[in-house]
Amino acid sequence: MAEPLHTEAYRVKLTDIFEGPMDLLVHLIRKNQIQVTDIPIALVTEQYLQYLEWLDAMNVEVAAEFVVMASTLAQIKSRTLLPIHAEEGEAGEDPRQEIVRPLLEYLKLKAAAEQLSERPLLGEDTFTRGVQPAQFAPPGEEEVIKIGLFELIDAFQKILAGLPDEARMEFTTDTISVKERISQIADLLEERGSLTFYELFSDRPGRSEIVVTFLAILEMIKLALIRAVQHLDSGIIRIFYV
Repeated sequence: MAEPLHTEAYRVKLTDIFEGPMDLLVHLIRKNQIQVTDIPIALVTEQYLQYLEWLDAMNVEVAAEFVVMASTLAQIKSRTLLPIHAEEGEAGEDPRQEIVRPLLEYLKLKAAAEQLSERPLLGEDTFTRGVQPAQFAPPGEEEVIKIGLFELIDAFQKILAGLPDEARMEFTTDTISVKERISQIADLLEERGSLTFYELFSDRPGRSEIVVTFLAILEMIKLALIRAVQHLDSGIIRIFYV
């Protein structure tokens, strides 16, 4: 379980901005490399709840739909543990179908929406502050994709896990505010055009400042100030000023 944030009480509200609960389920399915039609409901439910607990510990407020989905997953998990009482000659329906059917439909709609909105990420109408394709992708035109909240969470958790013990336990009362960090990040991106996700944390020695930086990134994405993409070959996440 993530440790609660002990810096200033700042909550980032992600309602109606970032992905919804279905996107988190899709992320978990892809992350665990499992089939939608054969979801290990206990594993997915556990990981889903861990994400919600972690977001709450980081002072990130999600939409109520996430809590509803958590309840649905818990109910399905409970039903899968019960003995099957099917009528003679009639097979009982797999309780997981309650989530599998809407997931399959959601994936179809998501794929269709992505096709309709598909356009080059590197077009001049995408990044309007002088970011050129050469700055965005290295020689060889490494392919990039847009990423969302849950990919950023995974990357940030790796940063936290890599902190030395003394940095993990460090909580200071004079930590920079989220608003101040947003201003600093904006200045850096104005000057350099783009930064890798990890570069934004390279000068943040303590856990509190690292958490504040992550909250600032989420707030800036919410305000459509920046965009995050990932290089497919290297896995590097890069942040651009929109």
